[in-house]
Amino acid sequence: MAKVKYALSIKQPWATLLVHGLKAIEVRRWATDRRGRILIHAAQIPDDRPEAWKLVPKALRETAQLGGGIIGTAELIDCLAYKTLEAFVKDRERHLNDPSWFDKPVLYGFVFGNAAPVAFYRYSGWMRLFPVHKVK
Repeated sequence: MAKVKYALSIKQPWATLLVHGLKAIEVRRWATDRRGRILIHAAQIPDDRPEAWKLVPKALRETAQLGGGIIGTAELIDCLAYKTLEAFVKDRERHLNDPSWFDKPVLYGFVFGNAAPVAFYRYSGWMRLFPVHKVK
């Protein structure tokens, strides 16, 4: 029996930026103890804010349009707790979020490394880490 893998669904263009090493931290309102290689799922509904799309290099624009499937893998290596605006701003270059996104009492930063794209394949996502039973 194949080992179950886990995935994290991320809105585009953030998923593409992470998979291609331009973003290293994904910010969430919840923490995780999970570590190790996970699949990166591009959510069906993208982030429609222009400031997010301005970060996408021309060479990645087509990939950033993909949604509703797995687009890469990355090593989940840590989960940081941002309890102050100052701590959140300190990591801005790694998570790429505007300081106005900080929300008390705490936000969590999922730290990724060794990201790599994979050939896109459709797969339904979920709001939290979710199991993927059929892996290409």
